[in-house]
Amino acid sequence: MFLSLISEISTASWILSFLAAFVIGLSKAGIKGIAVINVIFMAIAFEAKQSTGIVLPLLIVADVFAVIYYNRHTQWKYVAKFLPWMILGIVLGSWFGMDLPEQTFKIIMAIIIFLTVIFIVWWDQKKVKDVPTHWAFASGVGTLAGFTTMVGNLAGPISNIYFLAMRLPKNQFIGTAAWLFMIINVFKLPFHFFVWNTITEETLLLDLKLVPGIILGFILGIKIVKRIDEAFFRKMILVLTALGAIVILFK
Repeated sequence: MFLSLISEISTASWILSFLAAFVIGLSKAGIKGIAVINVIFMAIAFEAKQSTGIVLPLLIVADVFAVIYYNRHTQWKYVAKFLPWMILGIVLGSWFGMDLPEQTFKIIMAIIIFLTVIFIVWWDQKKVKDVPTHWAFASGVGTLAGFTTMVGNLAGPISNIYFLAMRLPKNQFIGTAAWLFMIINVFKLPFHFFVWNTITEETLLLDLKLVPGIILGFILGIKIVKRIDEAFFRKMILVLTALGAIVILFK
């Protein structure tokens, strides 16, 4: 059942949705890999499909904050390589995503994330400095990221893999991802408005009440990111991405 009245939302759902907004703020500030938590909180508070429409405007608000703060670090060549494939994935997700069994989707995604994390850890230990340049890498990862972001706002772990593989420094990683996801999330809006009908006046009103949670999370996230050095940032993203795959699998 979709939202009909804001007054019908339980206290528990308000708490979970506010925590989800707080996590979104943390994630967009640069604490990558934890975004899956907000997806889980929202899916618990509301129905899974409906929650995607509630989360999307919140993501865009947080994207705006991230773009403003990290804009000077954006590496546009990586956005240009990745963006078209994500758009393709979104289109595929809007057509076929709702017919894909949820458990199958979760298992496939978790396996892909685990295997890629293992590969990057091995790659780091070998001290390989080259980055993947073949078009198949950006196209495969980008299409999968687009599909997963349309189906469940779960592109974070997949996109993390791409930017880690490109060996972007911390601020460039965050700034490039900020612009990429703001463009992608705005592109997804018409699908949620006109295809899935998951964004309504009621969901937007709910989102408006949750914006303070995003602001608090973003401010705290900025303070945390400033204290993290480059080497630890890369390890943190790998660990959180792997943990995210586990959460996706069992949520």
